[in-house]
Amino acid sequence: MGFLRLDPMMIKLIITVLLATFLPAKGVFVDLFDYLTTAAIALLFFMHGAKLSRDKIIAGSSHWRLHLWIMFSTFVLFPIIGLLIVWWHPVNLSAEIYTGFIYLCILPATVQSAIAFTSMAGGNVAAAVCSASASSLLGVFISPLLVNLVMDVHSSTPTDGFEQVGKIMLQLLVPFVLGHLSRRWIAGWVEKHRGLIGKTDQTSILLVVYSAFSEAVVNGIWHRVGIDTLLWILAGCILLLALVLAINICASRLFGFNRADEIVVLFCGSKKSLANGVPMANILFPASAVGIIVLPLMIFHQVQLMVCSYIAQRYKVSHEKKLAQQAVKASVVESQK
Repeated sequence: MGFLRLDPMMIKLIITVLLATFLPAKGVFVDLFDYLTTAAIALLFFMHGAKLSRDKIIAGSSHWRLHLWIMFSTFVLFPIIGLLIVWWHPVNLSAEIYTGFIYLCILPATVQSAIAFTSMAGGNVAAAVCSASASSLLGVFISPLLVNLVMDVHSSTPTDGFEQVGKIMLQLLVPFVLGHLSRRWIAGWVEKHRGLIGKTDQTSILLVVYSAFSEAVVNGIWHRVGIDTLLWILAGCILLLALVLAINICASRLFGFNRADEIVVLFCGSKKSLANGVPMANILFPASAVGIIVLPLMIFHQVQLMVCSYIAQRYKVSHEKKLAQQAVKASVVESQK
């Protein structure tokens, strides 16, 4: 069952967490990794901006009903389900874990994997590029404001959402915009070195995870999180993804979206971005809490890749069968002439 294979990035994340567990950064190395992490995140979002093609976004931007529903799914439906899970409180987990679930629910969608799965399944790739990119950009503003709102409700320590937006704009949006503005000069280089840029993405995320878990280990994360907690987080992530996928399929058919657009809704409206979520958590939450708060996001990341890979394969096989049937019919008609 190919879809049950661990994503290579997830294996690297597990190794990074183990490294932070046995060799956490301490003393002067904490400041060193802070500087490295800040620089890596800036480079990550600079490269994201440089990769973004305006032509593709314009080509897919006309389907406004599709994009509105995907934004609704990402920034309204997901948070409502997250709040319902916290309200339900089915298992006695720590407040940080439930905060992690809410945080996961308010994040923007992925960009690369949503587009890749849409393409594999035979969906509307131009619309996927537009929706995923818009979600990523809007998340810079919406996610910290939603965190602020939720923290005011669920925490005794309210935060300044506008100050957080300012920090995120400075650390994430400014490099992104600079990267996009420089695209006219470096677009060719970016296209030739997509593999190298992918490694930059991964390195940036791994640095943030290492720093976050180093701090968490020093503060005793593994005394508070055991195997049973990780299994409950996994169950919560599966339930969350199943609910959102089911609602998105029903909504697509209710709105009369065709097959290609239904695929976009599934893959852009049900995924959450690890690349955006981990750097944002580093800005939004205290360093001692980041490691435990991003646990649900890291587990959801693997769950969504496995499930969406399986769904994309099913769509692909179905599409190929349909094309084969159409080809047979066309050849029969041609032979009868």
